[in-house]
Amino acid sequence: MILESAQAASRIFGPNRASFALKLDLGHGFDLPTATRAPPVSKLLARLTKYGNLRNTAVARERDLNGRHSISIAVLTESQDDVETINSTLRDAGHAAHCQWIATPNRLADLLATEYVELLILNCDSYNDSIQQVIKQKDRYNPEVPVIALQETADENSIQAAMQAGACDLISMSLKTRFQSVVTRELRALRVERALNSTLQSATEYKRQLKDHMESSSSSIALAQEGIFTDVNDAWMARFKVDNKDELIGMPLMDTFDAESQAALKGALIATIEGKWQPDEKLIVKTQLDTADNDEVHLEFRKFDLDDGPCVQIRIAPQLKIAEEPTKLVHKALQRDPTMLFFHRAQFIERINRHLRKKPAQGTHCLVYIKPDNFTAVLDKVGILNSEEILAQLAEEVRKRLHPRDVAGRFEGTSIMVLLERGSAHDAQVWGKQVCEHIAQYTFEVEDKSTHMTCTVGACGVNEVFSGLEEFIAATVSAYKLGKEAGGNTSYLDESADEDTKQRKFDAIWVKHLKAALMDDRFRLAQLPIAGLRSDSVKMYDLLVRMIDEQGKSVLPSEFLPAAERNNMMKNIDRWMLQSAVRFCNEGSADRVFVRLSRQSITDATTASWMEQQLDAEGFDCSRLVVQIPERDAAKHIKQTRALIKHARKLGIGFALEHYGLDQERFQILDILKPDYIKIDGEMMHTLMTDSQMQKSVSRIVKAAQERKIKTIAERVENANAMAVLFQLGLDFMQGHYVHEPEVVLEDTDGVASNTLADLAAASGN
Repeated sequence: MILESAQAASRIFGPNRASFALKLDLGHGFDLPTATRAPPVSKLLARLTKYGNLRNTAVARERDLNGRHSISIAVLTESQDDVETINSTLRDAGHAAHCQWIATPNRLADLLATEYVELLILNCDSYNDSIQQVIKQKDRYNPEVPVIALQETADENSIQAAMQAGACDLISMSLKTRFQSVVTRELRALRVERALNSTLQSATEYKRQLKDHMESSSSSIALAQEGIFTDVNDAWMARFKVDNKDELIGMPLMDTFDAESQAALKGALIATIEGKWQPDEKLIVKTQLDTADNDEVHLEFRKFDLDDGPCVQIRIAPQLKIAEEPTKLVHKALQRDPTMLFFHRAQFIERINRHLRKKPAQGTHCLVYIKPDNFTAVLDKVGILNSEEILAQLAEEVRKRLHPRDVAGRFEGTSIMVLLERGSAHDAQVWGKQVCEHIAQYTFEVEDKSTHMTCTVGACGVNEVFSGLEEFIAATVSAYKLGKEAGGNTSYLDESADEDTKQRKFDAIWVKHLKAALMDDRFRLAQLPIAGLRSDSVKMYDLLVRMIDEQGKSVLPSEFLPAAERNNMMKNIDRWMLQSAVRFCNEGSADRVFVRLSRQSITDATTASWMEQQLDAEGFDCSRLVVQIPERDAAKHIKQTRALIKHARKLGIGFALEHYGLDQERFQILDILKPDYIKIDGEMMHTLMTDSQMQKSVSRIVKAAQERKIKTIAERVENANAMAVLFQLGLDFMQGHYVHEPEVVLEDTDGVASNTLADLAAASGN
């Protein structure tokens, strides 16, 4: 039962301790002064309930869940027999009544001043004061306490007169059943009224404390409901150069921030209201302020339940700025091109040399070369002096599409070179394609002139066939030239290494290593958690493979899988993965695991029967397994994919299409293959936060999936901004570095039969 008023807490703990009790733990989860912190109303009510129960214990009035409770009743009568009669009547009705005899008005005053009373019962035939006098006396202490009048007889007129005098009802002493019903009704009404008053009082106090905190805080804080400002503090007004609160209250929150930040901001607000935003997470956005310090602000979000509905507190988190010596600032500035703000050529080459010496966390390094097509025409249109501004805008559009680990430089003249960290060289080509499409549609403006242009991108993945950086760069520039010869406005991938003699030599070495790794069980299973954007009830993991070389060092998939694919060894690795996935599920708590199948497994007619045989032998619950196939492989081998998935579904295995969405949102393949999940390609995540067209494309994919009851998973989610946009677009799950780095989970693979794998390798002639 909720404590009806803070006054009762004061009677138990004393004024100071009651104040302390009501402030315990207030403001959990955000920075409030100790004396003004406030939790959500529900939590405050829970604490008040706790203190109310302590008070009841102190006065020996225990209550239980069946409605039976100890009630304090003052019986106003000159006859003690009336007290005993009322007490027994109420106990017969299930009330644990504690009746106190009040024979004189003075005794009533003493009782109301010192005791907790829930009900007054007045015998009008045997008490000196009238109903009006009793009402007046009790109102000085507690106006909420109801008064029930008793008389020997009661008719309609006398009942009406008693109620007009202030009594809740008039009861004949001979009607015990009605007396019991009226007492039950009035006690229930009293408690409901007190609970409501307590809730309103707590909510009002909570809101006041929240407002006090906002006003006293030096941080910029705003409150918003359904995306509309409801309150801001002085620091917020100063930050956004607003003179009066009325200029903001009732206005959309989005209008304060740059258009490129609005999708992520909307997603963060929705996620906060639905309890999916982590309290320590920060959203990085740009404001609409036209000042020098409006580059970025970091926003924190908290949900609060107020009496008029849930609201979101938005706080601009302080950013630690480390003062640097002027000489260091000058030195850093000199490292970058003043127009593009990318590294100068020498600085860029130094950095990519350093990056290439380290293995990426996952995927591979790729080099891209970007150059505008027919820039001479642009010069003629905007002039030589304004052409640098056009290049600055081009660089800014490229920068928006870079990953934090990417490195960019102005390579020569109008060209830009970028070292990307991506899943594969093909991903780099796709990234270049997105850049080309965006630049072709972008309007470049300088002074009163505007122009359009296109660009061509050459891409190349790092490869052991290159003897050094010179060959790597040359191959990338060569890819650009091929794209230019093809007409420009395209992204071209260098694949000459695949046909090179050196490649065949390196493949021979890799085949030897791969066979040895299969025979010696030197593969390791790694997991990448898949997190729920809507619910975390299902533990799901994307399973990856790692190889250990003879020296015990880990080898990334980007290093050995291309060779395995070129030499028809992926089928063996796929089967090792499936066996290891079964073991991982049996030894862990995973509800569902995703295992990818290569093109070789799809086209191999024995894959389906092998899966059935292995899973039956293990007695495995196949509903915990999802096989995933790249969309391009599935589309290219649609007949084989359908046959394999049909067989897998009979076993209870799920099916996912991965790297979906890059090929013009092919919805027809969803109707043909009917996947349970689609994984939206990670390359679409890099520009999702700022590219409205990309957001619309992903939104169409999500809508198409929802119409077909297909769950959606976003690949390569790197930060909170991407997560917020995905949440707003309606995706179901996500995976990537923002969720968790890949983690090796099976160090010892003794449970996977080495003889079987050796037999597989021997049987395939590899």
